[in-house]
Amino acid sequence: MRHIPYASLCAFEAAVRHESFARAAAELNLTAAGISQHVRIMENWLGVALFTRHARGVTATAAGREFGAVVASGLGHIQNAAQQLKRESHDRPVSVACIASFATRWLIPRLPDFRKEHPEIRINIVYALDAKTPEAASVDLLIRHGTRPGANSIPLLSAQTRPTCSTEFKLRHGSFNAPADLVDAELLHDETTAAWARWFALKGVHRPLKPGPIFADFSLMIGSVIGAQGIGLCPVSLIAEELANGTLVTLFDSPLDTDKFYWLIEADRLSREAETFRDWLVAESCRSESKLVP
Repeated sequence: MRHIPYASLCAFEAAVRHESFARAAAELNLTAAGISQHVRIMENWLGVALFTRHARGVTATAAGREFGAVVASGLGHIQNAAQQLKRESHDRPVSVACIASFATRWLIPRLPDFRKEHPEIRINIVYALDAKTPEAASVDLLIRHGTRPGANSIPLLSAQTRPTCSTEFKLRHGSFNAPADLVDAELLHDETTAAWARWFALKGVHRPLKPGPIFADFSLMIGSVIGAQGIGLCPVSLIAEELANGTLVTLFDSPLDTDKFYWLIEADRLSREAETFRDWLVAESCRSESKLVP
């Protein structure tokens, strides 16, 4: 059996509902002759007369009225399902997978500004964990730390680190005039002691480091740095506010991890809302970088 001529169903349903080819044509932005052609296609496919044609117009036959009611019901179900799907697509939040330190230190404090500009867009932030792509994390956008993860990734902020302590800590423990002066200081470690070992090696200092606490990530370590408990290698871009207000100070203009960034990776298909949030992230990161304390 040949497939039903779906393109003619809407024209037929409108013609039955109005019992007029002219009014159906006006509704569908077609001509009366076009509606008549669609109806004739349906009649030929069904092998049944759906309208009686006369000088004053047309009148639906009993078969036409009965079939028209079924078609109207089916099109109504399709319309309702389409509207529901449309509502759900607009209600779906923009999902972002993010490492904890970037989220707590940079993104979340800025979210109120985005919500003020776009109150209609909901944002859902989840942990990035070990996801390497947005698809792996089931999100629209993924923010990762490290060297460039792929050609399509966008650098948001530099992740270079510098020896950092609180102003209070520096006042208590005196000035640190040379990198070697830090060896015996209270050093704080992010994940491992490897970062400090690399920083000292770059400065030509090769001495055993004083044992110090190791934190699972930067979002934990920064609390100790701010609390005047020691010196940590901190990503400058995530402590810009504390540097600006004098709570924290960097001790040497000797950055580590200059090749590392916080990268934005987007899924293959983004909603209009996700594109809006992506563009805001990029613009906000440019503003943030321009305000960094040298």
